[in-house]
Amino acid sequence: MTAQPCVIAPSILSADFARLGDELRSVEAAGADWIHVDVMDGRFVPNLTLGPVVVEAARRSTSLPLDVHLMIVEPERYVSDFVRAGATTVGVQAEACVHLHRTIAQIKEAGARACVVLNPATPPDALSYVLGDLDQVLVMTVNPGFGGQRFIESMLDKIAVLRRWIDERGLAARLEVDGGVSASTIGRAAAAGADTFVAGTAVFGAKDYAHAIEALREAADLARRDDGREAGG
Repeated sequence: MTAQPCVIAPSILSADFARLGDELRSVEAAGADWIHVDVMDGRFVPNLTLGPVVVEAARRSTSLPLDVHLMIVEPERYVSDFVRAGATTVGVQAEACVHLHRTIAQIKEAGARACVVLNPATPPDALSYVLGDLDQVLVMTVNPGFGGQRFIESMLDKIAVLRRWIDERGLAARLEVDGGVSASTIGRAAAAGADTFVAGTAVFGAKDYAHAIEALREAADLARRDDGREAGG
């Protein structure tokens, strides 16, 4: 199956929050495709970040799709709030959802794209019965909670399994990776089958955002071409 075009989604977890609007406008001008927003509650992960108010502020600062990842317990309680705030995609952790199918339906009914996220220790089988309902799958390539962590190489097998299932079932779901993504790791994730890449430090830690985004895109596209997945339109 012809792959979807590569998507680069800078994560604002690594941005300067004192200048968030400027940061978002800068990465949009630099060629970012989406903006990734990490929401943490201090319970599901050992960190606190932001809520719907910041998503609403981000929505006012960029026209790019907002890819919102809810690393929180009971995400179903807040889905509608984040969609109203401007989320294009809402990602929920499989491990946090008692009724995963119901939560996916709730995201779609609220008007957003539905994504389910798998932590490193969670097998792809967790998605067996809901994969066809998803717009996106996110494989965490670090343990969630903090930026700047090292890419977990063993996640490449999980990415490959999910890529095979998506292709075999003829699905259009995007396959996203988040954690330790850089110009030196993105190629391996792309070769395994990922088509959407969250990068925090690799973009916001660079002096030249445009150069950083282009380096990521070139490395991903090269790996996909070498693996026989042409990045079509």
